[in-house]
Amino acid sequence: MAQTSVSLINLEDRYGAHNYHPLPVVLEYGKGIYVWDVEGKKYFDFLSAYSAVNQGHCHPKIIDALKLQAEALTLTSRAFYNSYLGPYEKFVTELFGYDKVLPMNTGVEGGETANKLARKWGYMKKGIPHNKARIIFAKGNFWGRTLAAISSSDDPLSYEGFGPYMPGYDLIPFNNLNALETELKDPNVCAFMVEPIQGEAGVVVPDEGYLKGIRDLCTKYNVLFIADEVQTGIARTGRLLATDYEDAKPDILILGKALSGGVFPVSAVLANDEVMLCIQPGEHGSTFGGNPLACAVAKAALEVVLDEKLSKNAFELGVYFREKMNAIIGETNLVSKVRGKGLLNAIVINDTPDSSTAWDICLALKDNGLLAKPTHGNIIRFAPPLVINKEQMDECVSIIRKTLLEFRK
Repeated sequence: MAQTSVSLINLEDRYGAHNYHPLPVVLEYGKGIYVWDVEGKKYFDFLSAYSAVNQGHCHPKIIDALKLQAEALTLTSRAFYNSYLGPYEKFVTELFGYDKVLPMNTGVEGGETANKLARKWGYMKKGIPHNKARIIFAKGNFWGRTLAAISSSDDPLSYEGFGPYMPGYDLIPFNNLNALETELKDPNVCAFMVEPIQGEAGVVVPDEGYLKGIRDLCTKYNVLFIADEVQTGIARTGRLLATDYEDAKPDILILGKALSGGVFPVSAVLANDEVMLCIQPGEHGSTFGGNPLACAVAKAALEVVLDEKLSKNAFELGVYFREKMNAIIGETNLVSKVRGKGLLNAIVINDTPDSSTAWDICLALKDNGLLAKPTHGNIIRFAPPLVINKEQMDECVSIIRKTLLEFRK
């Protein structure tokens, strides 16, 4: 007998750790911008696995690459060379314009790798005294839940009860170049790590010129600019990288999520030789990092983004989506703000962060055939796969409008 959504939710509740609070929908199948639950109901996916599925669910080119490689060679570890890693490394470094790439598996591993690289560079190249290196982060950041990641967080939900915390981490306000310059004057600062747009914080978009300002200040004070593009990268914001909107090339670039189109855990850290070659054999690595299967999947996933011009589609439909959402603001007293870039967008609900309104709206959206998830209490993030077309977007806008207008009737 087929299992129901209720029975499967109960199984997870009984046998799984309670470290997530999912929307009550049990998905079984996905294709393009759509997913289906175990009862067969079809939904528009407006979360894209937190922007991991930019290329759409189960893109045939990426799945074909996965199948083909899975039948040849999946894992050798880095104890040996393999015939797939070198060609992938050449492809990805030439695409993004760096000398070297260090392949990892998850986004948070990418962040950890970037931090280690920055500290090592600080000691080897900048001459920071032993164990004195500092890394600066922006308040509201989110790059994972490892002990290092939560040590850089100002969200009590992330860090409370997990101390002691990583030393040498300090926070400044996001979108504040004056605060950044004050910190960078300390010669013990080796890096500033920041998301070009803060995703988990509620799609917080900085002022124009902020990224260029970061680049200039980091150059001025001999500090590494680390861009966490795990969520904003791979065409999500309407450019291949969000930092491409300004003359703001980072010294260390972190990629993940859509680097594999949601098909396999793949992340990458890119840097030039002066930084990357500070890491020597034995100082960093991963059993699965750079495995043949990951290389094949990531290369195919990036080719899909380029071949299908997903950056252009994200830019154009992002502008269109925000125009439609701003029009809805005039029709309802529920929404105070729309913000975003490309197809990474959010609406701010006119309630306090501890209100359940955004969650309840997402439940209503689900009932109407669209899946989204609240963040920080009163913000709903909208991030569909980048393969969505205008006709589909119009249908989604109609669902969102209908849900918001009827919500409190």
